[in-house]
Amino acid sequence: MPRKTLTANSAPPADHVGKAEWYARAVIDRIIPASAFVRKAAERHFADLKKEKTKAWQYRFDADKGARVCRFIELLPHTKGRWAAKRETIKLQPWQCFLLVVLFGWLHKQTGKRRFRHVYWEIPRKNGKSILAAGIGLYMLTSDGEFGAEVYAGATTEKQAWEVFKPAKLMMERSEKFRQKLGVEVNAKVLVSTSDAGKFEPIIGNPGDGSSPSCAIIDEFHEHDTPDQLDTMETGIMAREQPLILIITTAGQNTASPCYDKRNEATQMLDGVIENDNLFACIFGIDPGDDWAAPASLIKANPNYGISVDAEILQAQQRQAMQNPLQQNKFKTKHLNVWTSVLAGVMNMQQWGLCKDDMLEEAELAGADCWVAADLASKIDLCAEQRLYRKVFNDKPHYYLFGTYWLPEAAIEEPGPNHAHYVKWVKEGHLIQTDGATVDFELITETIIADCKRINPREAVFDPFNAIQMMQAVQAKNVEAVEFQQIAANFAVPLDELLAAVKDGRFHHDGNPITTWCMSNMVARPAKKGLVSPIKQKPHQKIDGAIAAIMAIARACADEPRGSFDDMLANPISS
Repeated sequence: MPRKTLTANSAPPADHVGKAEWYARAVIDRIIPASAFVRKAAERHFADLKKEKTKAWQYRFDADKGARVCRFIELLPHTKGRWAAKRETIKLQPWQCFLLVVLFGWLHKQTGKRRFRHVYWEIPRKNGKSILAAGIGLYMLTSDGEFGAEVYAGATTEKQAWEVFKPAKLMMERSEKFRQKLGVEVNAKVLVSTSDAGKFEPIIGNPGDGSSPSCAIIDEFHEHDTPDQLDTMETGIMAREQPLILIITTAGQNTASPCYDKRNEATQMLDGVIENDNLFACIFGIDPGDDWAAPASLIKANPNYGISVDAEILQAQQRQAMQNPLQQNKFKTKHLNVWTSVLAGVMNMQQWGLCKDDMLEEAELAGADCWVAADLASKIDLCAEQRLYRKVFNDKPHYYLFGTYWLPEAAIEEPGPNHAHYVKWVKEGHLIQTDGATVDFELITETIIADCKRINPREAVFDPFNAIQMMQAVQAKNVEAVEFQQIAANFAVPLDELLAAVKDGRFHHDGNPITTWCMSNMVARPAKKGLVSPIKQKPHQKIDGAIAAIMAIARACADEPRGSFDDMLANPISS
């Protein structure tokens, strides 16, 4: 897709692929208000189109495949509201074309099978997500080329499961000619493809083993207390050639839910923290810092604002929420996609990404002020060492960060949300695997002592928890070892300096993906006297690398820089 210049008056093209491109461009150019995660989904698509031209990239984009799904859904009738009363068929909006064209248009170059197998769409209420899901389900039943397709509309209650299945059933009942052409038999609780006995039916809770879904639609996933239904569907898809698991939901309040876990995976993928070429995610809503009570927030969060979302009704609900604190969280969650119990993320990951310097070499920093900091966690968990260098340019300190990480073999092999990342990082050389079930503290001690001998740090910084013997060993080698108590008061100055340096472009890191992951996992917990403590929201969301970096910056902030800017010119490094 060639780059096109859009203006506020630009109209979308008539074709589905053109609408998809127009929407993505308009979002990126900020002509259409949208969340940062919608913008990142659009940017990812165009970045992938560039990769498509390289031999190493294993996927290709087939615009006709994406358009085919759009044409199919636009043959289906509306099932409620004024459009259904007029017996009109569905008319897809540009944002819906974008979702469908990207989802179904990306294929494997070698096999021709669909690239995306997992989808996470977070869409506020009344934006037509159930109609969209129903249309996808009918396409997967009849037109995806999967013999004996099994399509399931899953939820925690029968009422919720029918939110997707019922419109699909009504669509077939009200489209006699189309139904006959597709060969669909409509029964009370199941739609059957007469040519190959494929089926589309609702399921409630954990369906048990035995199902072999070609498409599993999980509606309002935020209501699920356990991942049982999703886990069963993921196990069952193994026998299918190009299965699809579609999670389509609004936000929720329970950050301990499997939905929030999936959302976290989606946001980290969109932020570039982790790679997942088989996940397509798009999250509509407002961004942190947006005024939820502003009329503009309604437009930004609701892509179907003024279409299926009645503007006057939504504005009235917003005013009611402003007047009644008891209604605020519900309004934010359902209509603005705000997870109301989520703690604020500390690091702006877009700014952090800009601080990556692929040309950064630690050897070039010889002679600069430096600190070594270690956060050792426990013997069965991730341990981190950060080496922080400081140079002064124009009387402003610049920081340069390099990390090393260790994890025991047993923790790497243990199944869980971090398993795939750990294995990948070991292969790439970012994570050192130690033998056995516990971290080899002796190995870590030897490495830190060797690093101190090599770079001659001003200090080695430790949280005394689990580190007393290591501190003594380092001190025995004539290295100044200092304690850093991990309390809110001690985090205030270095955390502010870290965020300011990242924002100002004074922070530089080597792009270690584990450090980036730790930074993305760090959230702020309010403490006394207006202070905050950086913490992780869930046990598997490690922040050890971020904490070690903050510990090093804390000691740098307590130390006066040696030399001046003129002195630095003798041994410069790119700022």
